[in-house]
Amino acid sequence: MTGVALLGCTGSIGQSALAVLDRHRDRFRVVALAAHRNAAELSAQCDRFAPEVAALVDPVAGNGLSANWLKGREGLIAAATHSDADVVLNAVVGAAGLDATLAALEAGKRLALANKESLVAGGPLVLDALKRGGGQLVPVDSEHSAILQCLRGAHNKEVRRLVLTASGGPFRNHSRAQLEHVTREDALRHPTWDMGAKITIDSATLANKALEVIEAHFLFGVDYDRIDVVVHPQSIIHSMVEFVDGSVLAQLGFPDMELPILYALTHPERILDSGTRSFDPVAAGSLTFEPVDHERFGAFRLGIEAGRTGGTAPAVYNAANEVAVAAFLAGDLPFAGIPEVIAAALEAHNPCGADSLAIVLAADAEAREHARHAIQQEKVRWQA
Repeated sequence: MTGVALLGCTGSIGQSALAVLDRHRDRFRVVALAAHRNAAELSAQCDRFAPEVAALVDPVAGNGLSANWLKGREGLIAAATHSDADVVLNAVVGAAGLDATLAALEAGKRLALANKESLVAGGPLVLDALKRGGGQLVPVDSEHSAILQCLRGAHNKEVRRLVLTASGGPFRNHSRAQLEHVTREDALRHPTWDMGAKITIDSATLANKALEVIEAHFLFGVDYDRIDVVVHPQSIIHSMVEFVDGSVLAQLGFPDMELPILYALTHPERILDSGTRSFDPVAAGSLTFEPVDHERFGAFRLGIEAGRTGGTAPAVYNAANEVAVAAFLAGDLPFAGIPEVIAAALEAHNPCGADSLAIVLAADAEAREHARHAIQQEKVRWQA
């Protein structure tokens, strides 16, 4: 029986993971659950799965609900390092998941990583923690799960390039002028995936794809020059790997996060009767591909540039994007203002090596301050 700690258990990935774990109770046991502030949902999950440890990061949100819950960041770390957890699935949203990623890897856990921001903000730190702890790092994102499956048994020297696919989001055919008038409701209507609000907006701006490129760089040790992105509106091919002899392998499937979650839990094994929808190529229909427009989707371009710059630049990009997306969702920033805010934070930052957690956190905090200032300026311009 494999013990699983689930961080970010009340979010969209967390709830999909619990559906997988519930369906395979003969193989998995939930030993720890951690949520940010949804105390009511956490309480219901505790009743359903009876974990040994439950943690609520926001100590105020759970007042009066359970005296036995661990609170604050210490509770999150306790869940990530629980002695009975063979696998830690980190589905925390944003850079807030970095310290839990580091703690789990330093404890020698198998980390099933859905929190891509950990690698984006602190890639060198994550790889160092993996080396020191001797555990495993397995991606949960459908794109990186696809690459992992395509690379099975291959050596890095055999790989010519990685090709990540992007749905293009709801605005792939919008002009730059049309993007000026995008509403919150428009941006939250993703054409193929059902996800949380933050990642849905990131998919609409294509910032999510830039984050995934940076993540792929660290996960698979491939230079940015050998990582490409193409728009694939049907979201059937999740990623491709081209090898040095010209052969290309792709992983296909209907959009469903439960399969990559299950594979991360069992890798390198596969289990019989996963419970997910069987693939039907006739039902999938025609598959099309388009280039990414770097000018219309400035958040994507800025993310790739930050990844190439390296050091603390990716952490700044991620932090500024988080602040900008939150402002857009709150109605304080237009959709087209998101890349403007990111650009302002990157321009104000002097990149240095991401040599310690303190350095990364300082860059993150500085970027958030610059982003908030840029939002105020953008808000004045927007409302003028």
